[in-house]
Amino acid sequence: MTLERGTLLHKRYRIVEILGQGGMGSVYRAVDENLGVDVAVKENLFTTDEYARQFRLEAVILANLRHPNLPRVTDHFVIGDQGQYLVMDYIEGEDLRQRMERMGNITEDEAILLGASICDALTYLHTRKPPILHRDIKPGNVKITPDGHIFLVDFGLAKVLHGNQATTTGARAMTPGYSPPEQYGTARTDPRTDIYSLGATLYAALTGIIPEDGLARAMDNTQLTPLRKRNSKVSRRLAAAIEKAMGIDPADRFQTAEEFKRALLGSKSKTQRLPGEYVIQPSSSENAASEKPSAAQQEIKPLASLREDASSAEELPVFKPPKKKRKKSRILPVFLSILFLLSAGLVGMVRFAPQLLPPIVRDIIPAPVVSFINSAPLFAPATATPTSVILPTSTEALVAAVTEPSPTVTLPPTATFTPTLAPTATLPPVVEMTATPTNTPIPVATLTGGGGGQIAFASSSPGIPQIYLVNLDGSGLTQLTNVEGGACQPDWSPDGKQIVFISPCPARADFTETLYKDSSLYVMNADGSDIQPLNAGTAFDPAWSPDGKRIAFTSLRDGKKDIYVLSLESGVITRLTTVSGDVQENSQPAWSPSGEQIAYMVKRFNAYQVWVMNDAGQGNTQVARSGQSYSDFLPLWTSDGETILFSQKDVGIPSRAWLMSIRYVDIAANSPTRLNLPRPIEDVDISPDGKWIVFESFDSNGNRDIYLMTLGGEHRTRLTTDPAVDFDPAWRPSP
Repeated sequence: MTLERGTLLHKRYRIVEILGQGGMGSVYRAVDENLGVDVAVKENLFTTDEYARQFRLEAVILANLRHPNLPRVTDHFVIGDQGQYLVMDYIEGEDLRQRMERMGNITEDEAILLGASICDALTYLHTRKPPILHRDIKPGNVKITPDGHIFLVDFGLAKVLHGNQATTTGARAMTPGYSPPEQYGTARTDPRTDIYSLGATLYAALTGIIPEDGLARAMDNTQLTPLRKRNSKVSRRLAAAIEKAMGIDPADRFQTAEEFKRALLGSKSKTQRLPGEYVIQPSSSENAASEKPSAAQQEIKPLASLREDASSAEELPVFKPPKKKRKKSRILPVFLSILFLLSAGLVGMVRFAPQLLPPIVRDIIPAPVVSFINSAPLFAPATATPTSVILPTSTEALVAAVTEPSPTVTLPPTATFTPTLAPTATLPPVVEMTATPTNTPIPVATLTGGGGGQIAFASSSPGIPQIYLVNLDGSGLTQLTNVEGGACQPDWSPDGKQIVFISPCPARADFTETLYKDSSLYVMNADGSDIQPLNAGTAFDPAWSPDGKRIAFTSLRDGKKDIYVLSLESGVITRLTTVSGDVQENSQPAWSPSGEQIAYMVKRFNAYQVWVMNDAGQGNTQVARSGQSYSDFLPLWTSDGETILFSQKDVGIPSRAWLMSIRYVDIAANSPTRLNLPRPIEDVDISPDGKWIVFESFDSNGNRDIYLMTLGGEHRTRLTTDPAVDFDPAWRPSP
């Protein structure tokens, strides 16, 4: 729960404002009432052993550091089941990412001084006993105070080296573009890892573009674009130093931060003999004050980034300097306006006062044109032609909707539509549009949907996620579970009478996380009664088979994500996938309507892909080859079994997921197609009639809710509106 302004925390720290907020906690500015100074309070709301250990590790690391370019931790405490808290120096100013967003690329002199400051901090860290690695250097973690002082912040992913160990003490994460190849997987990291990341940070700061990913370069999938090709104003010596720091092989980089610092300072004559400490020119306080986002709008990296194999989405792909506005010529608009007025005047005279036209003009105008002008109802009330909504009824229609979208009906702001549920099974629900004041005919779309026209979903409105049921018009909202550890990931039985779900569920988890590794499967009636555990051990991602006899799920029981199937009749569990070779995990099973195939997600070469196999775990085939730039996840089948849909988004940059489509028979020959649908769109489920979808999306304020629309993109409707996180929608099947 977010702490309110004025709250006295730990009988000492008075909360002033929230500086940033993430999935696992927040960062606040507070006043230490004992000392009368401003402090930053970092919060961790998750008290599991792993998160608690990692959070305390960060406290221990920072509390023992004393360097002018590093923040200090002054306190660490735990409040019951509420959470853990770090109290540290409050550093005013903006981070390097925000500075570039506001002012554009930094100058060469600024890059040298900034790099030298961070090198000083790294030299201090790397020479501690035992040495400390930061492992998450990027523009968002370089802070610049109003007086130009530079700090390296956020030690949530730091690692303490003990002897010659090759294992990590802290969690490991990768930020594409900034992380070197050895930080992916289980390879050993050392001080040269931080040198690579600092080089990549300076590259991005000077060019406005994140460099090519280190792993992709190591696999020969791409090459580093020379820095001077993207910014020719950078000197050759500075560009060479930065590119050397980004060598794929650690042996090709600078071996110490001090070496990198000397190369940076030596790249220009005026910086060669500069003493430390290094500061950069303070930014304009007037501009900073007017353009800096409010504290409540700033986002921090959530503590969820402490997970293994997480990909940061903080860094923007391009930092562009403000463009100068070019004066637009007014000659063309004036000329077109005069031409329009002359044409309108000519048409009016032909229609109403032809006798005023000179004879030579009347002779020039063809008779058919005069006849058309006189017969056209120029001033008669316009009548609209009814336009019916085209709903895809098959895979062919879905593909057609992508290549040649059906016309979208634009409704006036006053238009509303209310799904009306059918009183009997023979009368399907309809979506009715209210008539507008202009009497424009409004189309009526048949919403056959399925079952009683209901959606099951998870919501964090009670504080911890529970499963709810809601009608298609937003009415009848009912809480089905009240499980102590939380519940989520509902999936319906084929007859619509039961729901399988997982618990515990502390929060909504991204597809890269392992938040559900200790969860188990449960089943209940559609009204929430008779909750019973299924004897499947640790399990999540449940998917009920079309024949109702099996449930596929993901489990970490053998240390890696793999897919299993539970027979509800015999209780026998069969393993369908095995992590081996270049495959790192298998998850998110989705049955085809026939029950003969299962689409699922594979993590391979640190890329997330969609594959398909038969229900015996054989015939594994990759559905799409999106490379290292995109993540493919959450697959599902259309109701006719001919098409596979899946979500996709960019890797390593803030992105809003979109929906992809590919025919099952084409997976070996063709590439998937991006559907022309409003985004973001994630975690999709299809109505039993195959014409509508329910999905997760969020508004401009980042509020995640459940939405409905047709597969053609029409009638996008927000089904839930509470400020909590609503997720995991599942459409109730037809009885």
